[in-house]
Amino acid sequence: MLRLTAPAPGGGTRHPVTAFAATAAGRVLAAFTPRALAALLYAVITLPLALLGCLLTLAGLLVGGVLSVTTLGLWVLALTVRGALALGALQRTLARRLLRLDIEEPPTPRADGVLGRRRALLLGRTGWRAVGCALGVPVTAVIAYVTVLGAYAYGTQLSLHPLLGRWNHHTVREGDSVRHVSLEVLGVQLDTWPRWLLPVAVGLLLLSAAPWLTRHGLAPHRLLLAATLGPSAADRRIRTLEETRAQAVDDAAATLRRIERDLHDGTQARLVGLAMHLTMIRELIGADAGRERLLTVVDTAQGNAKQAIADLRHLVKGIHPPVLDQGLDTALATLAADVALPVEVVTDIGARPAPAVESIAYFCAAELLANAAKHSGAAGATVTVSAHSGLLRLAVGDEGRGGAAIGAGSGLTGLLARVRAVDGTLTCESPPGGPTVVTVELPY
Repeated sequence: MLRLTAPAPGGGTRHPVTAFAATAAGRVLAAFTPRALAALLYAVITLPLALLGCLLTLAGLLVGGVLSVTTLGLWVLALTVRGALALGALQRTLARRLLRLDIEEPPTPRADGVLGRRRALLLGRTGWRAVGCALGVPVTAVIAYVTVLGAYAYGTQLSLHPLLGRWNHHTVREGDSVRHVSLEVLGVQLDTWPRWLLPVAVGLLLLSAAPWLTRHGLAPHRLLLAATLGPSAADRRIRTLEETRAQAVDDAAATLRRIERDLHDGTQARLVGLAMHLTMIRELIGADAGRERLLTVVDTAQGNAKQAIADLRHLVKGIHPPVLDQGLDTALATLAADVALPVEVVTDIGARPAPAVESIAYFCAAELLANAAKHSGAAGATVTVSAHSGLLRLAVGDEGRGGAAIGAGSGLTGLLARVRAVDGTLTCESPPGGPTVVTVELPY
């Protein structure tokens, strides 16, 4: 049997023992990468910070509770809440810089005057969630600290046991003899060769597992910070509603400006021209002009009238396609027939959605099919629509070149804003080389 061995980068073959040693060394060195050391630093400094914050917060709550029958107690409670918010801001900063955990800043209560700010602090959910974090974070900080201490401190001490044993030992006198013991387990001294290989192996194992242990030891701490220092579900909901409302107002204003511009530059100009030609026809009839000249003016007026009607139909279609009155399935089939590439439409619509949802789905399909025809280079596209149990799901896919993404000036950003106006979602799966599938889900 002929066995071929791949050459090592240096030109020769790599011995299995050498490869194992290189892998083990790489795992041990992974514990001292900048990211791993940043997590280590965070676990070390977060415990005293958490304990100090917990003591101060607890003291403020106790003093404020005792004095709550007076105005001074309210001020102490408000100051405690404000301190918890400041501590939370510091925790978010440390987590972002050392753990790369980006926690969104919660909304800040707005109030005018000193009394208004005090009322906002005492009645706001954000402040009391920060207080809860300050009281509970020492528990998760202790878990992270103990995990890191066991992984790094004991791992380093055991790995360097043959060297540290020269100084880190205690003296044992047995009669006239004296011996130095640095590590002894169950009566067995591990200071001599080859026994010290056992603590060294355990130490290296701890160091190689240190990043994994640190990550899992910090997991409860991460969850607590994200749950208490970020915006709540209600806050996110309010922020989303504010953003979608602003987007809807902007879209409505832009639509009105577009309609006004289209009417002014297109339809209005053609109607003015039609009125001028009708006036000219009347004058020609009164002046008993020739038939040829009269027919020319009539043909021009008729052309202006037809073009004005076409402009109005196009304008109305951009506001609400009349074909949607026959149902979304019919509208999508009509839309697919007008696209420059073959489109397969599959619909499974139970109860008919609301007209606003149908309109959004139609315009999303129109934009996505236009993008597929213009940018994908695909030979065809598919449109799949289902509407059941109060959820309309639209998926537009193609086998093109892929690479589509939401943002960076993409038309998908506008679709996302349109979809979010009704609490919908838009996802895009488009790896380089395709295929591309954009899914829109709209509750109704």
